[in-house]
Amino acid sequence: MAARARNPMPDDVRTRLVEADAMADYEQRPAYQQNDYLGWIERAKRPETREKRLQQMLDELRAGGVYMKMAHAPSVKG
Repeated sequence: MAARARNPMPDDVRTRLVEADAMADYEQRPAYQQNDYLGWIERAKRPETREKRLQQMLDELRAGGVYMKMAHAPSVKG
């Protein structure tokens, strides 16, 4: 099975992660989650959808314990 292509991080997503103080939370997630979030955000066809997805990622990273609206025990914050 071939490895999935890595999605590059857009500058605005990087800026939002830094502004939200969520970069460390992002970097602690597994590579597949990082890649999935970026691809999901970039596949949005409308700016409103892209913003909604970006905000969901930031909310999930801040909260911990969730990934794409599913429980993710390894990221639960103490």
